Formats: sequence, C-alpha cells, structure tokens
Amino acid sequence: MRFDIDSFREIADSLVRNKSRSLLTGFGVFWGIFMLLFLMGGGQGLKQMIYSNFEGFATNTGILVSSQTSQPWKGFQEGRYWRLSYTDVERLRRMMPELETVTPVINTGGLEAVFGQNTSSVSVRGVLANYLKIEEPRIKYGRYLNETDILQERKVCVIGKRVYNELFPDGGDPCGSFIRVGPVYYQVVGVDFSSGNISIGGRASQSVFIPLPLAQKVYNRGQNVDLICTAAYSGIRISELEPRMRQIISQQHFFDPKDKQAMVIINTEQMFALVDNLFKGVNFLIWLVGLGTILAGVIGVSNIMMVTVKERTTEIGIRRAIGATPRDILSQIILESIALTLVAGSFGIVFAVQLLRLTETVVRMNPDNPAASFQIGFWVAVAAALLLTALGVVAGLAPASRAMAIKPVDAMRDE
Repeated sequence: MRFDIDSFREIADSLVRNKSRSLLTGFGVFWGIFMLLFLMGGGQGLKQMIYSNFEGFATNTGILVSSQTSQPWKGFQEGRYWRLSYTDVERLRRMMPELETVTPVINTGGLEAVFGQNTSSVSVRGVLANYLKIEEPRIKYGRYLNETDILQERKVCVIGKRVYNELFPDGGDPCGSFIRVGPVYYQVVGVDFSSGNISIGGRASQSVFIPLPLAQKVYNRGQNVDLICTAAYSGIRISELEPRMRQIISQQHFFDPKDKQAMVIINTEQMFALVDNLFKGVNFLIWLVGLGTILAGVIGVSNIMMVTVKERTTEIGIRRAIGATPRDILSQIILESIALTLVAGSFGIVFAVQLLRLTETVVRMNPDNPAASFQIGFWVAVAAALLLTALGVVAGLAPASRAMAIKPVDAMRDE
C-alpha cells in the first residue's frame, strides 16, 4: 500500500464528503469498543472489590460451628442444641495430622470500647497466637498477640482499623494506651489494618482481639468455644476432610455425622471457587457482548464502504483510465476503512477510560469501600487499537475487491 500525503488527503476528503454517513457508521465501532473496555475495566474493579473481602484469609480453611440437630440419634431427639469445646480442638489436632492449624475462637458482641471521651461499638474475640494463620493481620502499629500473652493471660489487645479510627481520631501510635471494654481495661499492643469483610463473629476492623484463656475467664465461658477454625496443609482440600471432622466431633457430642445442620462447616475453598467461577462467566459475557457489538459496527463500516464504492464508480473509473493501478484503488479503500474504524474506536477508548476513572472516583468516595482499580492497562488499549486496525482491513476487503473490479469503460458507460 502507498502511504503518502496524497493518499491521506483523499481519505480525509472522502470522510468529510460523507460525514453524516461516517458519523453514523463510526458510532457503531465507537460503541462496540467502549462497551468492551468499560465492561473489562468494570469487571476487573468489581473482582478486586470482592476479593478484598477475603484479604488475609486462608484459602483452604474450614470453620466449624455448632448448631441445632435436625435428626434423632441414639435416643436423643432432634432439635437439640450442643456446644463445641476446647477438648474438640485437642481431639482434632491429635486425630487429624492433615490439619496444619486448629484454633478455637470465642466471640462476644455488642460491647463498647472507651478511650477518654471516644467510644466505639466492638465485638471481642478471644483467640490464640496461631489464629493469624487463619486470618492474617496487616499490622500497622505494634504487634499481634504472642504465646507469652496467651500463657500469662495478659490483659492486652489488638484493635481493628475502624476501632482505632474511632478511639484515636487524631492518629498516631496507640500502643501502650489502655482502653476499656465493658468493665475490663486492656493495653493496646497492636493495630490491625486488614480490610477483609469475612465476618467470623464480626469484621476484623470492628473487633478487639484478646488472649483466649483471658476471654474464657472474663466472659465466664468455661471450656466452651464458639468456633473452631482449621486450615489444611498445602495440597490437601478441606472438602476431603469434612466427613472425618464430622465423624470425630459427632462421636463426642452424640449427633448423626450425616446431619449437616447439627454442625455447619464453612468451607472457604468453596467460597473462593464460587467467586472464580462467577467471574469466569462474567468475563465470557463481557467478551461476548463487547466483540459482538464491535463486529456489528465493523459490518456497518463494510456496508457503508460498499455504498461509497458504488457512488464513486465514475471517479474510480476515471482514475483507472488515467493510470491508477488496482493496488492504488485497493490501498485507498482499505485505508479509508481503517481510518473510519480507528478514529471512531480511539474516541471509544478515551471515553471508556474517562468513564472508568469517574467510576473509580465515585467508589473511593465511600471510605467503607475497599480499594479497587477500574482502569484498563496501557497494553490493553494498544491491543484494542491493533484489533481495530485489523478489523478495519477486514471491513475494507469486500468494498476494495469490488472497486478493483470496476473497468474504466463500464464506469464511463454508467456515467
């Protein structure tokens, strides 16, 4: 193809002469590329927001929760309540070597934390030091609870991000300060800034973490625990261990191991798989809608170019008569097609980027929303431009073939 000034001048003149038709056709390409990129950026941002809810949470975790039996078993009637205990933790550790971590949790909600004149509604979680293997904290100040805190039952705590912001609005390191939760004073030893929204007895940002033995005494819980969190070694799926966990716990508490209502096991592996499958479907739908819309626009470009070639039969015939080669005609038609798709598509790319930026700004205006990027990458935009160029060539092939088939004699006769 010839890429000289005269060629581009002819292309520009053609687009200007048919500006209304070019605008109508270009809108289809503009809308198609805009839809594809906007949906891609929006889908990526939404995925990041959803995954941020699992921030720091182990992907191969099973959380055991006691509930009400739904079946009679060995003389016990259905509808019986039972409680998990600390002995269940020891039993799982001893009988299931596939579990890397087994840790109990005690939760007490509806409490108020006080520091000076500032207050915050919190839930108190009694945990062991190894709980960080289940829900990894993002420590901003200080440290997490350690084994010495547990063994000595120290009155220390780690507070969540929202609790920190409400009790210490002026910022700064709060470690060493004492806060009151109910009738008990705790010394702050760490601040957890993780933003995950998985609620295990309350969100991490609204929780106060204290040593579990201390929680057992302060809240008179004895050996009972609210949850048992387990994490399997790498390569072992929690779903494969569920039947054995049910069998071990049911033998001690006398309920049918097949009674899934009696003991609920929250499997985070299945939750992550569900999200992955959801976004696989979303991505397929995005590409289906986006590419379908682009192809519709490209077909429109091809049809308009066919009409343009028909209207310019005489012009093309005259050019052939004065020495223009078929290659010259081919290059002009295809370049017109590329110019039309690329110009319209470029506006679509710019508009999609700006609208995604606006969407990201609106989302970040709410401080409770997790941080997420709704922007497309630079190379994605480059790939979109190359795709438009290729589709422009494809759209111009049929009109160009028709233009090359025009004979000067037939063109003069039509005139």
